[in-house]
Amino acid sequence: MNWRRSCCWHLAAALVFVAGMKTAFAAEGGANPTRLPPNSADEPFAERLSIRKAAEFLDHVAGRWTSQRRCGTCHTNYPYLFARPVLLEKGEISPVLKEVRGFFENRVANWDKAKPRWDTEVVATAAALAINDAFTTRKLHPLTRQALDRMWTVQRKDGAWDWLKCNWPPMEHDDYFGAVFAAVGVGLAPEHYAKEKSAQDGLARLTAYLQRTPPPDWHHKIWLLWAAQNLEHLLDSKEQKKTIEEIFALQRKDGGWSLPSLGAWKRRDGSPNDKNAPSDGYATGLVVFVLRQAGVPAEHPRLQKAVAWLKKNQRASGRWFTRSLTVDRAHYITHAGTCFAVLALKACEPKKK
Repeated sequence: MNWRRSCCWHLAAALVFVAGMKTAFAAEGGANPTRLPPNSADEPFAERLSIRKAAEFLDHVAGRWTSQRRCGTCHTNYPYLFARPVLLEKGEISPVLKEVRGFFENRVANWDKAKPRWDTEVVATAAALAINDAFTTRKLHPLTRQALDRMWTVQRKDGAWDWLKCNWPPMEHDDYFGAVFAAVGVGLAPEHYAKEKSAQDGLARLTAYLQRTPPPDWHHKIWLLWAAQNLEHLLDSKEQKKTIEEIFALQRKDGGWSLPSLGAWKRRDGSPNDKNAPSDGYATGLVVFVLRQAGVPAEHPRLQKAVAWLKKNQRASGRWFTRSLTVDRAHYITHAGTCFAVLALKACEPKKK
């Protein structure tokens, strides 16, 4: 089976919606498929940091992915939902963000008619919409609540979910990531959703699962640290402090972090990933953003060194390159890497007076 068919959650979207998506995408200047080169380590570096370029890149890849493939994926349009809002200037509206969000709302509203192909779609959509609500309106949208409530109905007795496993680490390959992604979403869901009666039993099972199941790698432990900022009983203060120290120990001399150093994943040909690979956008952005959520000050010298790396390593197109952990083809993890790079940079900006 083609990997895109097995690992991309193909969804039945109405033709009217798709037409609207394409219209909004064209309005953002992304209609020309040759406008951006493929994700490549050979792309020249930007002369200077451009948040505007990063926003254009994210609109381009998330808009095209959603309108052409009509599916959700952990490496492109799900992280887009929680990264793109932080780039909006006061009063600004992104047509692409509105349409991508609308695509997933449309799915939730029609799940009883066009059922999710996998439980993964329910979990990832619920979590991403909840994070988007937290980073935008700070109010729980009715369809987000509906998605979260449905998520508990497909939860296993052990507290996790049957996550889609298609050997695309670090996200689409094990049940633990689905569980910790759900935990981040539930913890961030506005209006104290995690304390509502409808969430109590499922959240108790999820918490128990995460307590008794050690993270299989550093990547997942970093996500657990993020989840622990908003959910009790995942990591106590002593465990969080130790985790932060251990994460800093993985920082490279240039100030960044490297994705292959966060796990022991093998490539599709069976060869190991290089633990000494160069720093990349995904690992550096994820680590810096999560450390900020965990209370590490933006002024911390180690974070400032990482911010300097991010500012120096943006590519001319606006993206931050990250090499795929499996095959040297599309490097879609670059899309998620760019999402976390901008989240990290925004999280480290000086507070406006």
